[in-house]
Amino acid sequence: MYSLLMWKNKIKTTNMSLMNWFEDKRRFGGLIGASIEKATKGYILNERKRLKINTTNGLWTRRDNCENILYVRFLKQNKSICEECGYHLQIGSTERIELLIDRGTWQPMDEDMVARDVLKFSDEDSYKSRVIFYQKRTGLTDAIQTGIGKLNKNLIALGVMEFQFMGGSMGSVVGEKITRLIEYATENSMPLIIVCSSGGARMQEGTLSLMQMAKISSVLQIHQAKKKFLYIAILTYPTTGGVTASFGMLGDIIIAEPKAYIAFAGKRVIEQTLRQKIPYGFQVAESLFDHGLLDLIVPRNLLKGVLGKIFELYGLAAYKEHNNSFLQFNICFMNFFFFLIKILIKFFLFFLNVIIFV
Repeated sequence: MYSLLMWKNKIKTTNMSLMNWFEDKRRFGGLIGASIEKATKGYILNERKRLKINTTNGLWTRRDNCENILYVRFLKQNKSICEECGYHLQIGSTERIELLIDRGTWQPMDEDMVARDVLKFSDEDSYKSRVIFYQKRTGLTDAIQTGIGKLNKNLIALGVMEFQFMGGSMGSVVGEKITRLIEYATENSMPLIIVCSSGGARMQEGTLSLMQMAKISSVLQIHQAKKKFLYIAILTYPTTGGVTASFGMLGDIIIAEPKAYIAFAGKRVIEQTLRQKIPYGFQVAESLFDHGLLDLIVPRNLLKGVLGKIFELYGLAAYKEHNNSFLQFNICFMNFFFFLIKILIKFFLFFLNVIIFV
């Protein structure tokens, strides 16, 4: 009887210890979950103050599409392309320049140009405060970097939009920097590349941002149609709105990255306007390529090599055109020379006849 009571007490003690163990584990797991939530998604304190955690310095990142955990160092070595599904993650304008331009050849232009709040626009925050915030966040003055450099030893003019700066929106500074870049390329007989990544015109600048579409298109017409220089547009995720409606679709050659979202209006806006469902994926690069709106879809890791080959062909075409024009000039000169000889012969025969008859 005594041994039976001791055995029951032992079971109770064991059950209590197990219950305490599970309770401790639950509490510990809750603390870990809370700390993970705080570090990744933002944690709301009792004072309603949101903490924004910068996760760009972490060792790992997760792809929502394939749910694959990616090591950041390997991801950067792979040019921010997921090895599992091939998805092209967004990269900054500085990384894009490093991928395209030969090392030590990049010369930036108009770095000190800053937007002005002419309209005194304000919603939840003033436009001036937003610009300052994104300047500190990205280290750029506005949503584009422009300059000249060498791509596989070919000197080019390059503009790269920065989506992390107010969604890459096109304001007066973006429009002016692109315009100056195109004018510089035209004056110096250089091919032009613009890498697009934008949500469209910047609403905080109103009509001033919409005017940039016409301004850029007009200088591109001089660069392409009148001077016959090459312009290549590279469309990345996402390219929408006024950028798509202007210089994004005006390239002599239009290249897109795989699965890039390219549109004028978003899917939701189109469905609400037409009051009908639209096909899935009709605004991705592959769909636009099938309908003839794109010339090439090139993976990021092959882009520099493809551009280098295009510039080689462009150089050969320009050399051939130069030779043809030189040949045409020679032919015209020879025709004119023979015409003069014929006139001199006729004058000589005329004077000879006059002398004979006299």
